[in-house]
Amino acid sequence: MGKNWGNRPWEVDFIPAHKTLPATLDFAIVGGGFTGLAAAAWLKTLAPDKSVALFESDVIGAGSSGHTGGMALAETAAGDLPGLGDVLAGYRKILKKLQVDADLTLPGVFELGRSKPSKNSPISWKDSGHLRVVAEVPGGSINPGKMISGLARAAERAGVLLFEHAAVDEMKFPDTLELQTAVGAVRAANILFATNGFAQELNGLRGRVQTAFTTAMMTEPLSEEALADIGLAEGKPFYTVDLPYLWGRLLNNALIFGSGLIFFEDWRGVHTLDVNQGEVVVVFDRLQKRIRNLHPTLQHVKFTHRWGGPICISEAWKPVFERHMKSKNAIVLGGFSGHGVAQSVYLGAWAAEAMLGNRELPTWK
Repeated sequence: MGKNWGNRPWEVDFIPAHKTLPATLDFAIVGGGFTGLAAAAWLKTLAPDKSVALFESDVIGAGSSGHTGGMALAETAAGDLPGLGDVLAGYRKILKKLQVDADLTLPGVFELGRSKPSKNSPISWKDSGHLRVVAEVPGGSINPGKMISGLARAAERAGVLLFEHAAVDEMKFPDTLELQTAVGAVRAANILFATNGFAQELNGLRGRVQTAFTTAMMTEPLSEEALADIGLAEGKPFYTVDLPYLWGRLLNNALIFGSGLIFFEDWRGVHTLDVNQGEVVVVFDRLQKRIRNLHPTLQHVKFTHRWGGPICISEAWKPVFERHMKSKNAIVLGGFSGHGVAQSVYLGAWAAEAMLGNRELPTWK
């Protein structure tokens, strides 16, 4: 892709084994992020006799999943949806079954606001008003690099064929689906499009979702005393419930903060974005100044990482989870609107069960 999205504080340490592309597949997965990897691994775990291949246009974890901040939340961006179920419990079950260690911790998440604070709020920050804890919700955080690597290993261990630099250039939708990819043509009985905000012409989401770029920064590690001073001694992630938006979490006593969105006329614009040029530099500088002004303890804090990644914003903030408009044998899943860390894996496994005919899709439309 030739992109520069900054220096994220984790790496994806997985390289797939070389495989030969077969002429036909039972299941094809397009997209090598949390959703696609979880679906592929779950499919092969439930139906080991079926052939499953995953096609990633770049390298595993190169997109949204590898550049997320790693905060896991229980609900969608639109809240709890009918039939959604217990996302975090399902998430933990899937990771345990697939033997994925992603440093998942679920201590709860602070909701911060500028009015109606909770009694004895540990956080008291200056940020366009007085920012304090107003509630606590289920959730926590992961290490995205470990999550991607773990899911990829689980998929490969189960027998999934993983192809990197294998962009799907064209789709044909007769009775048997045909993919034209950078590594060859293949026919598949079923397909999952797990490309989120990318490849909108293929997944049928053009005009229905908006791809944006969101930014994050990480500080140097702070002492336990400093974390207590700013109200984060419990290690709980946080996000604001009013504007201007801010979210954050701890990683090895360093603080990650995120905010800001950069939009594009066409989703392809995210590929050529450079964090060292243009509007994104202004967004980073604004965020850095904002963080230092939150609390006196942060006034002179040093920053070690600046990065960002794509976010797919869907209609009414609801995830897109439906049959492709051109085929009942193709499913489209994405549009998590910033709540994709746990949702993507949980719904990816759901999609696998739906492709096997063991479960119905939700009716969130």
